[in-house]
Amino acid sequence: MTISADFLEEIFGENLADLTIMDEAPYFIGMMSGTSLDGMDAVLCRFFETDDETCSVEIIASHSVPFTKDLRQALLSLTTPNGVATFIQTCEFDFQSELDVYGWASVYYATFAAQVALELLDKANISHDLVCAIGCHGQTVRHRPNWSFSLQLLDPNILAEHTGIAVVSDFRRRDMAVGGQGAPLVPAFHQAIFGHDKQVKGVLNLGGIANITVLNHDKSTPIGFDTGVANLLMDAWNFLHTNTCYDQDGTWAASGQVIQPLLDILLSHPFFSQSPPKSTGREDFNLSWLDAMIDQLNSSHPNLCHTPADIQATLCELTAVSAAKQIRHFIKSGTVLVCGGGAKNTHLMARLQAHLPNLSIKPTNDWGIEVTWIESVAFAWLARQNILGRHGNVPAVTGANKAVVLGQVCF
Repeated sequence: MTISADFLEEIFGENLADLTIMDEAPYFIGMMSGTSLDGMDAVLCRFFETDDETCSVEIIASHSVPFTKDLRQALLSLTTPNGVATFIQTCEFDFQSELDVYGWASVYYATFAAQVALELLDKANISHDLVCAIGCHGQTVRHRPNWSFSLQLLDPNILAEHTGIAVVSDFRRRDMAVGGQGAPLVPAFHQAIFGHDKQVKGVLNLGGIANITVLNHDKSTPIGFDTGVANLLMDAWNFLHTNTCYDQDGTWAASGQVIQPLLDILLSHPFFSQSPPKSTGREDFNLSWLDAMIDQLNSSHPNLCHTPADIQATLCELTAVSAAKQIRHFIKSGTVLVCGGGAKNTHLMARLQAHLPNLSIKPTNDWGIEVTWIESVAFAWLARQNILGRHGNVPAVTGANKAVVLGQVCF
C-alpha cells in the first residue's frame, strides 16, 4: 500500500502541512546494498525542508556491515546470468533450483538487514518508535528495462516484523509500470539536496555502476542516466587476481599500463552509444563479457603482451573515459560532486579530473555528506517521499510517462 496525501489528511486532519507524522516519528532509516555486493550500508537521518524544491539532511548515525560469505555468494550467483548452477553445486544447502536460492536469499537478506538496522539504532541510542519508516532498496538481482521488469531481492515483511518499523521497498517497479526504466532513482534526491548550490552542476555516483545527475537551478527537472560500469569490473578482476575485495586507492591499477586496443574494444559496447534514458547492470557488464573481450584482443593482437595489472589499469580508464565523455555533453563548467565507493579510489578520481579539465571534481564529503552514505540517505528520502504521497521519480530521467510515488509500504 502506498500512502497518499488524501489518506494522510484523513488520518491527521488539516494539519498535514505541519508534517504531524514527522513530529511524532522524525527519523528515517535508509539502507542500500549496491552492485558491488560488498555489504549493506545504513543511515539514520532526518530531513528539513528549505523550500518547495530543496531540503537539508542531518545524519544521526551510520553503520556498514559486510555480507556473510554465504549471502554474498548467493547474491552474486543470482546477479550473474546463468550463475546459480555453480553455486548450487558448491554450497552446503540442498537447493534444487534458482527459485530456491532466490527465496532463501530473500529471507536471509531481510534478516541481515534487520540486524543492521537494530545495530544502527543501538549505536544512535534511538528507539524504533521514533523512526517513521525504513527505506530499503533490496538487492537488484536482475534489471531488464527492455522487458519492463526489475527484481529487487528482499522480504520486507521480515524486516518490518524484526524491527517494528514500517518498511518502504520495491522502488523501481512503479516507475516501470508507467513506461520508465526504474533507474536511476537518485536524481530527484540529488536535486533536492544539492540543487540549491549553483556551484554544483552534477553528481556522479561511482558504485558498481556509474550514474550522473545533471542539476538544474532554474526549477526545471534534472537530467540523469547510467554512464556505464564503475567499480563492478575493477572489483571482480581485483578479487580474481589478488583475493581482496577492491583495489585500495587504485594502487594496483596505477601500477599498470592502459591497453589502448582493449579500451577501444570495451568502449564499443553498444550501451555507451545509447542516448538517455538508459540504465544497465551486471547483465551487460560481467567477467564473462570481459573474458570475451580479452579473447578478442588476443586474437586481433597476438603479439601484444599485457599483465593483469594492465587489465586493471584499462578497466579504471574505461570507467573514467566513459563517464567523462558523457558528462562533457551536459556540463561545461562548475563542480561535479562524486560519491560511492569509487570516490575513494584516488587513481580513478585523478583520471576523471584529467579527462574533465574544465570541471572541478570533488567528493560529496566537501558538501557535508560522506561519499559512502549518499545512496543510503537517498533511500531514506525516497521512503519519506512515499509516506508523504510525493513522487520520487523524474520522468525525463527514467523515460516514464508521468511522475509517480515510488515504493510499497509494509507496516
